[in-house]
Amino acid sequence: MRFEELPTPCYIVDEDLLEKNLKVLSGVKERTGSKIILAQKAFSMFKLYPLIGKYLNGATASGLYEARLGYEEMGKENHVFSPAYREDEIDEIIDICDHIIFNSFSQVEKFKDRVLQAGKKVGLRINPECSTQIGHAIYDPCAPGSRFGVKQEHFRPDLLEGVSGLHFHTLCQQDADDLETTLNAVEEKFGPWLSQMEWINFGGGHHITREDYDIPLLEKCIKRMQDKYGLEVYLEPGEAVALNAGFLVTTVLDTLENGMEIAILDTSATCHMPDVLEMPYRPPLQASGEVGEKPFTYRLGGQTCLAGDIIGDYSFDQPLKGGDRLVFEDMAIYSMVKNTTFNGMALPTIVVKDKSGDYQVVHEFGYQDFKMRLA
Repeated sequence: MRFEELPTPCYIVDEDLLEKNLKVLSGVKERTGSKIILAQKAFSMFKLYPLIGKYLNGATASGLYEARLGYEEMGKENHVFSPAYREDEIDEIIDICDHIIFNSFSQVEKFKDRVLQAGKKVGLRINPECSTQIGHAIYDPCAPGSRFGVKQEHFRPDLLEGVSGLHFHTLCQQDADDLETTLNAVEEKFGPWLSQMEWINFGGGHHITREDYDIPLLEKCIKRMQDKYGLEVYLEPGEAVALNAGFLVTTVLDTLENGMEIAILDTSATCHMPDVLEMPYRPPLQASGEVGEKPFTYRLGGQTCLAGDIIGDYSFDQPLKGGDRLVFEDMAIYSMVKNTTFNGMALPTIVVKDKSGDYQVVHEFGYQDFKMRLA
């Protein structure tokens, strides 16, 4: 299928761009002996799991359904972390996962024996209380009142028997200098027990495949834990796997004026790119500029009834008109995994651009995908 024939809105994931990222991650693995697993919360397009599995060690999940997806579709190492596990799900989780990471010592006490009897690894999430983010508390696991991880003051060395690894996740779209800062805090607060462990998981949020990311410093951090404590090191990036590898194609439906030019698109910030509102951020848009940079500036909005369903303000070389196609970049991550059918909005079609340059429709959605979620 040609680009012009694709239905909109649609997400496109480019296999070549995805593989470019995977090769960068694989290089880190090969040079350090670390293990890298896909955080499915950011990217769960299982059509591409065979390709991802060629380069990475497996997947990590935030609950039973993601764990099942990694188990069924990637079939390699399968890790899981949840703030708390349900009694009616834990046995299946233990059955399909290799590392089960707990958020508290009470959860360790409740489920540890079952995990060990199944021959699986028990992990514990720690909170190093080291915030390196500014202005994004919603994504900061070290923010005051956080639900995530055991703080030093609540750490129970007497309950570590059977726990083989520690896990922390404190970063979001950050460089290796923040990881180094975090490792200093981990050592300061939990250093006496690191040598008792077999492995450590650095979590996600590492923007390893970003062009200016400091890979040598990352590898230095990995080697530090390996050489000093004899630990096997895991990283679980999600964004870095599919960073800049996806696009969201949309069509202009109408234009109007209300103090400024406005264009209504057949996509939606709240439904199809929710991080635009949650983060918030301004997604890259091909052939556009900042406000006033090009002759014609428009506010781009969606079809829903939410007044704040605004993607952002962009400028263009020519006036927009109905039928024009716009292409938002970096739309593989935290897009299809978080989208909704609010207001009855159709979910975007999922497309792969293969290595030959052809576009293949992987999945199209319809009315039943909206209706099936309701009673």
